Amino acid sequence: MKYVRALAFAALAGATIVSTGCSVARDQQTVGSYVDDAAITTAVKAKMAEDKTVSATSINVETLNGTVQLSGFAKSQAEKNQAEALARSAKHVRDVRNSIVVRP
Repeated sequence: MKYVRALAFAALAGATIVSTGCSVARDQQTVGSYVDDAAITTAVKAKMAEDKTVSATSINVETLNGTVQLSGFAKSQAEKNQAEALARSAKHVRDVRNSIVVRP
């Protein structure tokens, strides 16, 4: 069951990536690095979907040149820290910027 949930989030992330391809056209980054960043974003979202302590639907993940930006809301500091740890553990992540707001 948890793999179905992870696959669903990965599919959603993939659809988002396909629909936002205009950033490559605006010369913000190369096609290769855009694809790498999309893979990192998908991997981080999948890790969050598998983890029961993190609400993957409340946390946004964006990646640019290997730097992952986390934003959104967490219910506790522990959830915020876990989201950052999951992002750091994904392959090819260079840095993580955690802008998640803790909201009780």
